[in-house]
Amino acid sequence: MLYAKSNPVETLREHTDELLKQMNVLRESYGKNINSLDFLEEEIFWQLLDLVIEFHDIGKAFSPFQELIKSRMDTKINEPKIVTHLENNVGHNYLSPAFIDYSYIDRKKNKELRAVLNQVIVYHHERDIFIDKDFKNLIQKILDEDLINKVYELQHEFKVRYPIKTERLSKVYLQSVEKRIDKNHKYYNLYIMLKGILHRLDHSASAHEVVECNNVINIGEQTENYLMKEFGSLREAQSFAKSNRNKNIILIASTGMGKTETALIWIDKDKAFFTLPLRVSINALFDRAKNIVGVGESNDTFLGLLHSTAIDYLEESNQENSSEIVDLAKLLSCKLTFSTIDQIFKFPFLYRGYEKVYSTLAYSKVVIDEIQAYSPEIAAVLVKGIEMIHKIGGRFMIMTATMPTIYIDELKKRGVMNSNLAELTCNTEKIRHCVSIVENSIDENLGKIIQSGMNKKVLVIVNTVKSAVEKYELIEEIVKPKGIDVNLNLLHSMYIQEDRAKLEKYIKEFANSDRNGIWITTQLVEASLDIDFDELHTENSTLDSLFQRFGRCYRSREYEENSPNIFIYTEKATGIGSIYDKDIVEKGLELLKTFINGKECVKMKEKYKVEMVKILYSKESLEGTAFEKRFTSALNILDTITPYSLGSKDAQNILRNIEGYTVIPEDIYNKIEETLIKDYEELGQELINAYSNDDRQLINKIKSKRKKARREIIKKTVNLPIYKAKQNVIDIQVKGLEDLKILLYKYDIYENKHTKQIFGKGVLISNEIDQFI
Repeated sequence: MLYAKSNPVETLREHTDELLKQMNVLRESYGKNINSLDFLEEEIFWQLLDLVIEFHDIGKAFSPFQELIKSRMDTKINEPKIVTHLENNVGHNYLSPAFIDYSYIDRKKNKELRAVLNQVIVYHHERDIFIDKDFKNLIQKILDEDLINKVYELQHEFKVRYPIKTERLSKVYLQSVEKRIDKNHKYYNLYIMLKGILHRLDHSASAHEVVECNNVINIGEQTENYLMKEFGSLREAQSFAKSNRNKNIILIASTGMGKTETALIWIDKDKAFFTLPLRVSINALFDRAKNIVGVGESNDTFLGLLHSTAIDYLEESNQENSSEIVDLAKLLSCKLTFSTIDQIFKFPFLYRGYEKVYSTLAYSKVVIDEIQAYSPEIAAVLVKGIEMIHKIGGRFMIMTATMPTIYIDELKKRGVMNSNLAELTCNTEKIRHCVSIVENSIDENLGKIIQSGMNKKVLVIVNTVKSAVEKYELIEEIVKPKGIDVNLNLLHSMYIQEDRAKLEKYIKEFANSDRNGIWITTQLVEASLDIDFDELHTENSTLDSLFQRFGRCYRSREYEENSPNIFIYTEKATGIGSIYDKDIVEKGLELLKTFINGKECVKMKEKYKVEMVKILYSKESLEGTAFEKRFTSALNILDTITPYSLGSKDAQNILRNIEGYTVIPEDIYNKIEETLIKDYEELGQELINAYSNDDRQLINKIKSKRKKARREIIKKTVNLPIYKAKQNVIDIQVKGLEDLKILLYKYDIYENKHTKQIFGKGVLISNEIDQFI
């Protein structure tokens, strides 16, 4: 018997048949979308996919591999030991194509097509192997001394469904896999689809999960039903999306215009991915979509959540099938997946295995929300990704309150802005903001802020953690000696995960309550939290950032007063030149001053915000700025990147801009060392014992417990840039926690015994820290 998997035991035929079954699920679910791709010939594509599925694992017949599989089985089988002098030192994927009889499959002797099929099979596992003369000779030795003897088993036991070579097996196919297929190859898109879908089918079959689930649900239809029931009609943007469901869309719309529902209507009956910059925004959107579309017993896995802490969020939200939702999302199997971009937009880096995501996007829709919130480098990745999606036949929707012109110009240059693209600018006519430019610093106006905080909900947004903590301390110094009772709170990125989650919950509850007070925050709240305050005081920053901040004050209410509810402070603004581009900040301030024209305050319509951002981020305005250089440079790198030079994690880390440590403040570590850390360490020892006893059931049980224990430890961490940590970190000497460090800084947090609400300054570090961590 030829085996493919050890636990659970699966024969080669059973595993291959599972892939074929999943191929049929895919074809039934989205076959029409795939067949409509103009570079595919319908029947030929599915025939070729069937072929590569049949042959992809046939190299597992290699005797040393079969012996290895049998040795790992929990259920021992009564079969004689295979005697072989060969070692299991070659991946089965490099052996499988040797059996393909191309004289039957490809009578036209199409070398390019044969290269596609060989590479799809050889690289369905990406390994860092150099195919040199020695490697080829080793392959030939294996073919001659082992695999040629497997023909009978493959024909009569595996029952291979295609003719195979029976006389002599040759390494000659390796010549066609030495040079990797790239975008200039005649069949590049076909290769992407075959290889990417083979990855999907293989991963789903191995996980015993369905490759596509809940495909019959029409998200657009259910969203429309919800809106008609709640409001009786569709808004302009929503009607526009409904009319342009088969087109790409760029939607510029102000806050409160129903952009989320607009995107769901556009998605319609298709498979889709919805991306946002921050995890907390994604979580909120996931919950909102559940309420809009409706989740019942039969379809509670059609919405997926995909980011680094998705399982924690779902479990804390008491989602019963949280593991299944995350597992299906990782397999890209959900009807609609809400994701951070580091999970989906890695493919422009052409990392090893990028075809899995790229081929899925070819028959899906992608929503990119708040594109203006990303750094120029990440925006370049999105622009490149949109270009690639467009080229392979997928569809995209860009939603934003303000759209930098430089991005539009670049998309035009790359041929994306064609007749299949629909654009709409849709802004509310409500006046929500009366804006005042204050020619001094926030510090000089703290008295006014405190006074307002006694009667209103006041939001203070600054550019750095250091500045936020300083403002908090200054207000405390003013109010405590005088006995002034003001509700004062602080939120920034330098809290451990579980405390940050609590503070984010508090600020949302506060915004929805009838209480008054002051929240001092950083740009963390710009795109991540749905909050509505009465008054905003902000340090100066870039226009797009400022306008995002405006959206946290009078979010959808009309402002009828003639006094300002937005105060922009121009002096001593922190983070200019380090977090925000100095040129862009200065040019934006000039535009604002021109608009306000020396008046104490001016009511600002949404269309003026859009127009100012359009001018600020035009090619002419950006010429020679650091922003333009960073954007252009990143695009040049992506345009010339060497395919397969990066791993998936490498690409993900670039997108996350990870140049830091995940740390546990020393105060916190000391509290959990004898509990969470010790428990985790003991589980590690139990796992070693279970492995030595070869107890597979116990191994899986301990692994599950250990994963859960690690997640509890991760809740006690904060991400810290390397340059901030300096020498103030030490390693954690526990196996499995080597990626974490102890931070030798104090951590300030305390709990109000009556309300159980937490207060404090978080990690006590000075200097500037970028909030998008």
